[in-house]
Amino acid sequence: MHLKIVFNILERTGKVNHQNPRKSPLLKALVTGGNGFIGSHLVEHLLRKHYAVRCLVRRSSDTRWIKDLPIELVYGDLFDEGALREAVSGVEYVYHSAGLTKAKTKEEYFRANRTGAKNLLEAILQHNLGVKRFVHVSSQAAAGPSPTKTPITEEALPHPITTYGKSKWESEQECLKLMDRIPITIVRPPAVYGPREKDIFEFFHTLSLGLQPMIGFREKYVSLIHVADLVKGFVLAGESATAEGNTYFISSRDVYGWKELGDITRSALQKPALRVRLPETVVFIVAAVAETLALFSSKPALINLEKARDMVQNFWTCDASRAKRDFGFEQEIFPEQGIRETIEWYKLQGWIR
Repeated sequence: MHLKIVFNILERTGKVNHQNPRKSPLLKALVTGGNGFIGSHLVEHLLRKHYAVRCLVRRSSDTRWIKDLPIELVYGDLFDEGALREAVSGVEYVYHSAGLTKAKTKEEYFRANRTGAKNLLEAILQHNLGVKRFVHVSSQAAAGPSPTKTPITEEALPHPITTYGKSKWESEQECLKLMDRIPITIVRPPAVYGPREKDIFEFFHTLSLGLQPMIGFREKYVSLIHVADLVKGFVLAGESATAEGNTYFISSRDVYGWKELGDITRSALQKPALRVRLPETVVFIVAAVAETLALFSSKPALINLEKARDMVQNFWTCDASRAKRDFGFEQEIFPEQGIRETIEWYKLQGWIR
């Protein structure tokens, strides 16, 4: 019964569709990072659109979200020439959603995000010049925060403020070098939420415990996209002739303040929460302590000084108008619905009580 309820939520939010099984796929897509949060939703969306899907995953990867799906797995990584050759051979579309968002050293970010993208592109050059589209999943972090509440567009001069953002910007540069040889589209998500997500989840989890920390004494605004809308935008971009050679924000229509998002979340949880303002200096102190403790751990800190720099920005907003104009992207899931259904999923999984 528990599993049935989970499937009902996934079907209602467009995650799975057992009533319309895939038949005779006409196109084959490779998804890197297909076992992750965004990647697994992308895999499911491609299957619903009758693609044959192949995923490049490590043998040590947690494949819980995709292990029961009718897909092909190639075992290896972005630094395994044999696995890359096998992964890219014969596919029409490549969705490069693999990436490193947390690391202990700067070198790890650039190796995974910049060099990984470069290796995948070189594999396509060597083994599959007939690919119809390479969709590179970057991040708004590559562009940097917006200077005001007004969302930035793709024309804004990038100014990434963290090593992660810089590594994603450099991965975009690897794509730009090959735009004349490979049909490439770059997509930049803002903050993403939905079932399986583990970072913004901490915001929901803290509210479920009756507390809403607010960073700083000015309202902060973000663009926020549900993962189901995001992956639809990816595929629309991949299938659009107009999108070839261009960069797009795939984002919400509106921008949201964290106070507003807290109110929506409290309503979904049906619980009160005490709103507490934290000076930005406190965030940096906590981050410094966490980063120091992580030196004695094999895992990177949940929050570090660079993450703190991200968190204290007043505006992380971006404009998806170009995506709407070029290939008809529209936000369909708004926070009132998306947060409620995400909270339901977390509860069913036991992540929130």
